[in-house]
Amino acid sequence: MVADDSAVVRGLVTRWLEEAGCEVVATAANGRLAIEALDRAHPDIVLLDIEMPEIDGTQALPRLLAKRPGLQVVMMSTLTQRNAEISLRCLALGAIDYLPKPEGNRGVTTTAAFREDLIQKIRMLGQARGAPLRRAAPERPGLPERAGAPAQPAPRPAPAPLRVRSARGAPRVLLIGASTGGPRAVGEVLEGIGAPTLRRLPVLIVQHMPPVFTGVFADHLGTRIGLPAAEGKHGEALRPGTIYVAPGGRHMGLGGSGHDVTIRLDDGPPVNFCRPAVDVLFRDAAQVFGAATLSVVLTGMGSDGTHGAKALVEAGGAMLVQDEASSTVWGMPGSIAKAGYAHEILALPAIGPALRAQISGGAA
Repeated sequence: MVADDSAVVRGLVTRWLEEAGCEVVATAANGRLAIEALDRAHPDIVLLDIEMPEIDGTQALPRLLAKRPGLQVVMMSTLTQRNAEISLRCLALGAIDYLPKPEGNRGVTTTAAFREDLIQKIRMLGQARGAPLRRAAPERPGLPERAGAPAQPAPRPAPAPLRVRSARGAPRVLLIGASTGGPRAVGEVLEGIGAPTLRRLPVLIVQHMPPVFTGVFADHLGTRIGLPAAEGKHGEALRPGTIYVAPGGRHMGLGGSGHDVTIRLDDGPPVNFCRPAVDVLFRDAAQVFGAATLSVVLTGMGSDGTHGAKALVEAGGAMLVQDEASSTVWGMPGSIAKAGYAHEILALPAIGPALRAQISGGAA
């Protein structure tokens, strides 16, 4: 279901999704109509605009989730500071993801990246549900057709045996990579570690997010955890007890050596279709910190982080990943697990305590 007060946006998004092989079962011009359509249309995913008349997206979200627990709601908003803050609050309330929307109808119609991002998110979320999304036209290439009872997900290959053993010793840095579902997961992991333990080392986070969102995300983390948190700045020296978030649209890596390590930002081409990319940070950390690196990859679509994980574990660092059952999308952590670069595969609630034990005890 597509809920947006712009008829142009509703029409375009509907057409794009149907051309990609998905069925749009309903559209709504405001939150009230979306709530009313929920029981009638039975959507798998709702695209919910934040700014709408009568009942806006933030008011409609809890009502939609109350009527249909487990419904996948993707918030849509333009890239403003206010909308970024609202989108992150919606994630905390149960929205599964967000989709940055170009400014105005003209921006929506002329920005190819918006269409590509939209279709990719819907495909991945549909596949992650276990039951494929319904298709509007079975003859079109796209998602498999659902008929009758929900299809069972195809068996996933078991994770490969760990190829490299981690060295033992106290970690000097904590790295976190995440994408879809990541904002909530990252916050839960950091809370599970706790501020007293996090004060022992710097924390660097690559969360796939656009500009503006990453700064707001860092502010939210700092408030939640009670530690300094901000977007990383080029040439900034790493300090224990500080949380650094990769700025949207820029890669964040590391430079220097020993105890003189600084943040490196660059505008290079996307890696794994991402900028910032987890791989960039992981590869630099393998060279700078080696076996003193503690890393975790959380929920997210795609395979970003796998090549960097290889470099890290070959350098002796420790690598943990989130398990499939607790992931919104088991793309990034699953890719690392299947490649054999995960020392532990843990449910989300267990990751924070496991990291806390490794930081405190120095056993990787």
